Amino acid sequence: MNSSSDNDTVRISRRGLLLVLSSPSGAGKSTISRALLKGDKNLTMSVSVTTRPERPGEVEGQDYYFIGQEKFKTMVQDGEFLEHATVFENSYGTSREPVEQALNDGKDVLFDVDWQGTQQLAENARDDLLSVFILPPSIEELERRLHDRAQDSDEVVAKRMAMATSEMSHWREYDYIIVNEDVDVSVAQVESILAAERLKRDRQSGMGDFVRGMGVSQ
Repeated sequence: MNSSSDNDTVRISRRGLLLVLSSPSGAGKSTISRALLKGDKNLTMSVSVTTRPERPGEVEGQDYYFIGQEKFKTMVQDGEFLEHATVFENSYGTSREPVEQALNDGKDVLFDVDWQGTQQLAENARDDLLSVFILPPSIEELERRLHDRAQDSDEVVAKRMAMATSEMSHWREYDYIIVNEDVDVSVAQVESILAAERLKRDRQSGMGDFVRGMGVSQ
C-alpha cells in the first residue's frame, strides 16, 4: 500500500524565466502566444507601460499601464525598465519590478517584442531569458497570410513585407528558431522548449535543499 507521501507530487521551487517570442508580422506569433497562455497556468503575459491614449475596451493593468510622457521619461532615467522603445511618437516599456516579482514567485513571463526589445532584455536579464524566433515557411506564404488576415490595406501589407526581411535577418540572435508551417506543431515545439528550460539545473533554486533532504552530501 502506498503512503500518502508516495502519491504527493514533488514540488521543487524554481526561478521563473522570460519567454520571448519574436517574428515578422503575419508569421503566427500572436496565435502561438494565445495558445501557450491558454494551456499553461504558470505562464503570464507581460503587461507594458505606454504613453499612448487608452482605447475603448482596453483595461488598465490588463492591456497596458497608461502613464504620461513625463512619468515615462522619469522611469527611463531611473532605470525602471527592462526594455523600452518609442513607436510613432508613443512610448512603450516593460517595468522591471513586476517582472522580477513574477520570476521570484516561479512564474514565467511571456514577451511579445521585436529584436530590439529582445536585445535590451538580453542586456538586462540574460540569465533569465529564453528567446524564440518564429519564421514563416516562405516569403510567399508570409505575404499570403497578411492578405488573408484582411486587416490591412495593400499599401500596409507592402510595408510589412518590406520590414519582414530586416526583422528576419536577426534570427541568429535567438536561442531557438521555429518555422511555423503548422500552428499546432509550432505550439507543441514551444511547449517542449519551455518544459526543457524549466528543468535546467540553475533555474531549479530549490533542488539543493531537495537533494540534501534525501541525505545526499553536496
